Amino acid sequence: MMLTAKQVILLVITGLLAGMVSGALGVGGAIIIIPFLVFFLGLSQQQAQGTSLMILVFPVGIFAVMNYAKNGYVNYPFALIVILAFLLGSYIGSVFAVNLPEKALQKGFAILLLFIGIKMLLGK
Repeated sequence: MMLTAKQVILLVITGLLAGMVSGALGVGGAIIIIPFLVFFLGLSQQQAQGTSLMILVFPVGIFAVMNYAKNGYVNYPFALIVILAFLLGSYIGSVFAVNLPEKALQKGFAILLLFIGIKMLLGK
């Protein structure tokens, strides 16, 4: 598949923005990458989620993690437990997601983002 110059520029912007937001706020994969891939690059929700997961499979956050760890902000036991559970959970979730209609998956994603945003704005 040949990429256009516009696609390459949009992908670079997506990566830079997701990396900066991830490094600064600890988020970026789903919140930045998936909407960009769907709305600006025309991927289906499933394609965007699969592509985002592919991006995050590799240690894209290693430099941010190194900075946080160097400053004592990484709880290693917590991280290990979540990593192990995440492996199983991500497999189960992907089996579910690839069998849903795209619109249902998109709406679920949007509702999750809204819920989290409202919860964080209103506090505990």
